[in-house]
Amino acid sequence: MAIINEIRKIRLKKLEAIQKTGILAFPEKTKRTHQIAEPLKDFSRLSRLKKEIILAGRIKSLRGHGGSIFFDIEDGSGSIQIFLRKDRVGEKRYQFFLANFDIGDFIEVRGILFKTKNGEKTLEAADYKMLAKSLLPLPEKWHGLQDVEERFRKRYLDLLFNKETKENFRKRSEIIKAIRLFLETEGFVEVETPVLQPLYGGAEAKPFKTHLNAFDMEMFLRIAPELYLKRLLVAGFEKVYEIGRVFRNEGVDRSHNPEFTMLEFYWAYADYKDMMKLTEKFIEFVLKTVFKKTKVSYEGKEVNFRAPWPRVEYDALIRKHANVDINSANKDALFKKAKELGVLTESSMSKFQIADAIYKKFCLPKLWNPTFVIHHLAGAKPLAKLLDDNQSQYANFQLIIAGWEVVNAFSEQNNPIAQRKVFEEQAKLKKEGMEEAHPMDEDFITALEYGMPPAAGFGMGIDRFVALLTNSHSLREVILFPTMRPK
Repeated sequence: MAIINEIRKIRLKKLEAIQKTGILAFPEKTKRTHQIAEPLKDFSRLSRLKKEIILAGRIKSLRGHGGSIFFDIEDGSGSIQIFLRKDRVGEKRYQFFLANFDIGDFIEVRGILFKTKNGEKTLEAADYKMLAKSLLPLPEKWHGLQDVEERFRKRYLDLLFNKETKENFRKRSEIIKAIRLFLETEGFVEVETPVLQPLYGGAEAKPFKTHLNAFDMEMFLRIAPELYLKRLLVAGFEKVYEIGRVFRNEGVDRSHNPEFTMLEFYWAYADYKDMMKLTEKFIEFVLKTVFKKTKVSYEGKEVNFRAPWPRVEYDALIRKHANVDINSANKDALFKKAKELGVLTESSMSKFQIADAIYKKFCLPKLWNPTFVIHHLAGAKPLAKLLDDNQSQYANFQLIIAGWEVVNAFSEQNNPIAQRKVFEEQAKLKKEGMEEAHPMDEDFITALEYGMPPAAGFGMGIDRFVALLTNSHSLREVILFPTMRPK
């Protein structure tokens, strides 16, 4: 740190020297005529015409050779070598560059293109201009494995030095574009619903609280957009979707971040079985559009997205991998069995929470290629419909890929009387200490009483999906600025 502080002092002196000459070290604009990739692509024509062009970018390296200097500059499109020689720009300008420019500075360079003896495409500078003086030195090396925390704290350096990181975020953008393209082709309308809500809902999670001074009222950052999207079904929209940030005041690990991106869409007159077919079509479309294939590698193992995917019963899965019959066992027996299996549970947990803890430990790691886990135990999903012919199971599915829960979907509860009863049961659980229980939402019940068509809903964690498709171990690898504990 002492060395960095010393370098900063030296660069501050250079900045002062530049300003004393009357030259702006941070001018408001540049006269750049091309991005670097453009003259590299059109090199033959531009070099033959000896046409002057103006490039701009960050200095990434400097190499002195007597009366000349070679340096590389980089912009968002690529990099190119610059040749600056004393007898071309003049003694005064040459010495000014030597005295005041450093790796990391942003520069504008005017000149013509030529090839060096080694065949490298180069711009010979006729003149240059400072665009921004850097005060801190760029790290010489950026060790991804050794400086993982620092990479996330200083993502701008990570993106500068790690091409893989930048490519992951380019892929993320392409994936989201493909998602939008698919949904819009299928007739879904993109909408925006409130992020700041007077009552949180749509999932079982702890919210972030804040205060709205104008109305002197407590507000919450949304944990899901679900209840507002369903209000739009009441309003007559048949297919709606939203991609946006949601916030959950919970733990942080490789598959959880307090702030993350959610895709939710709702489809009137469809059920969870229709939604499974659409999900297969949807994800295959994204893979083919972005990656031109239906297989990717994740953590050294192939994931095959070619549909159709298996549909596996939730209770059968637990019976197979944990040797537990969750249907016949009561809560106490299930709690006892979970302890025997080494599953972390608490006596205050409900039967479905204990079953889910067993499921997550013993079943999720066994599911690699995309698998629909269907018909979860009643009690776990306060906004879902139960099966018409089995009131102990939901009309739902989870999509599991490489041990990660990527999608939650179900036939939506549209019976206001049944929904009220579930909310009342959730309120009791909240009083008993279940902080994540869903609150009563009278306004949503009122909306249902006006009539909501039967519908299927879909929720996907975009960050998890992108992590899987880009072979990223943690969500932090695919969230530009993940939540971090201050140093």
